[in-house]
Amino acid sequence: MTRRTLIAGNWKMNGSLAALGELEAIAAAAAAAPGIDVEVAVPATLIAAAAQRVPALKIGAEDIHEEDSGAHTGCVSAPMVKEVGAQFTIVGHSERRSDQHETSHDAYMKAAAAHRHGLSVIICVGETEAERLAGRAERVVQAQLEKSVPDDGDASWLSIAYEPRWAIGTGRTPSHEEIEAMHAIARAKVRQMIGDTALDMRILYGGSVTGDNAGSILALDNVDGALVGGASLTAAKFVPIIEAGAKGR
Repeated sequence: MTRRTLIAGNWKMNGSLAALGELEAIAAAAAAAPGIDVEVAVPATLIAAAAQRVPALKIGAEDIHEEDSGAHTGCVSAPMVKEVGAQFTIVGHSERRSDQHETSHDAYMKAAAAHRHGLSVIICVGETEAERLAGRAERVVQAQLEKSVPDDGDASWLSIAYEPRWAIGTGRTPSHEEIEAMHAIARAKVRQMIGDTALDMRILYGGSVTGDNAGSILALDNVDGALVGGASLTAAKFVPIIEAGAKGR
């Protein structure tokens, strides 16, 4: 099964209008790699400006609320971010789960809301270090998928990102064997849930991805791309990851 590689950036709570120049160089690298998809989620304050400045690059929201509107101070909804240029969103990110205490059901509701309004979605799953050391990593990821993936999930609009929480921003990554095994488990679980469309669904790896390790990670079975945090903030660090993805095609 051939799945088109996806390299997705997540700026998190970083960036400014002055930093948007980085997206121009990133867009140029994406244009030079037509065999893969490149997209970047930026803070809500930058979505409109980013979409206007680099229309050729797919810009997304880092998170959305499950409701379309209402008394939810400080939150943004799917129709809000779509109106200003977002084409996708990330839900269930490990930092939302740990810092904002979000659940897999929250991710499910957000993914459904995003799809309802025509946004594509990346659902994140992953275990803590304590869960891995206790031998529970596989069960944790399977349970998160079971509760996060909408019943009508489909490869045409949904991707999964496996991001072990202990690897994010730490410079540490699981072994290649551990990554490959978890991606195979994730695909099998999603296939059990929604059928053979899971064979076409992209499963990304996220967690301290750099230009140095991207090539070897992206070459692993069932790894269809990368969700990149800090390294997506500058073209100097993100472009080598894009190039690694293109070389693997």
